[in-house]
Amino acid sequence: MKKIGFLSFGHWTPSPGSQTRSASDALLQSIDLAVAAEALGADGAYFRVHHFARQLASPFPLLAAVGAKTKRIEIGTAVIDMRYENPLYMAEDAGAADLIAGGRLQLGISRGSPEQVIDGWSYFGYRPAEGESDADMGRRRAEMLLDVLRGESFARPNPGRCSQIHRASCASSRIRRLCATASGGAPDRTPLRPGRPSWG
Repeated sequence: MKKIGFLSFGHWTPSPGSQTRSASDALLQSIDLAVAAEALGADGAYFRVHHFARQLASPFPLLAAVGAKTKRIEIGTAVIDMRYENPLYMAEDAGAADLIAGGRLQLGISRGSPEQVIDGWSYFGYRPAEGESDADMGRRRAEMLLDVLRGESFARPNPGRCSQIHRASCASSRIRRLCATASGGAPDRTPLRPGRPSWG
């Protein structure tokens, strides 16, 4: 065994016997858990992302806080359902969390799986394109995210406002790999580099 870490769902319940009785408890205890795990010599602190449940649902504020409180331990997600995500906004959030953590962020993403509600992603304002399934939508969003993380251009600069556009680097060049584990993908170790636009 080379490395060891933990994966937390961040369950909470307001029942009297629970020591994690609110979402605030779950988040703050998750930070404390990562700090304690690092002190004990663990190598990784990973968090599940579940919507419509009494579990952790918004990973990047948590990951940023964990990154600010720790120095060495790898931090990440297992996994983020891409049906719920805006790939550009996610790249910005992930980049900011990775900068705070000093380059220790590792993302796990998924095309999606059965969940607690029917078509939950639609309540977040997302719908598959014509002819797509929700899984297709998740894969397409994952591909868009990977394009951004590799540095591919996606927007035209306004010549009246700036002389050149900043690619959506948002510190994403520091994210060393992005594992599409739940959709059968392998860790992506392709060097991040500028490329041609591949989506609009």
